[in-house]
This record gives sequence, C-alpha cells and structure tokens, in this order.
Amino acid sequence: MPTYQYRCNNCGNELEIVQKMSADSLTICPKCEKETFERVITAEGGFVLKGSGFYKTDYAKGKPEAAPAAPPCATAACSGGTCPMAK
Repeated sequence: MPTYQYRCNNCGNELEIVQKMSADSLTICPKCEKETFERVITAEGGFVLKGSGFYKTDYAKGKPEAAPAAPPCATAACSGGTCPMAK
C-alpha cells in the first residue's frame, strides 16, 4: 500500500498515512477536526535507480556458457543404456 502525505489548510498539520489506492481521500484533520485536510502531491517517493544498473549486471553478460558434456563411460555395463557410474 502506498504512503500519502496530507496537509491541513487550516492548522498546517502534516501527516503521512498508509492507505489503499482505492480508499477515499481523508478530508477531516485529526488535529483541528475541520474539513480542510487534503492530499499533497510530492516527489519524495519517486522511482530511483542507484548503482551500476540492472541491465549492466544482469543482462549485458550475454548467454551463459553450456556445461561441458560428461565423457562417455568406458565400462561394459553402460552399453545397455544405463550407467552405474551416473548415480
């Protein structure tokens, strides 16, 4: 749930309140109890990328190398399709 900042136009009371996006805005100030409380639009909770970036660290490396195939077993027991060394 997002955090919204509210300010009272009457007494100047400011609060940060966590509420659902679908919830109605609060209008009554809990301090002075007048209907002058309104939601303030701020840029404090903006989306910020820090560091070297996810593209450089996660995607720019290319495809991972495939693991080398195991050499075929030289025992006679592997000729039937099952290898006792594979376990």
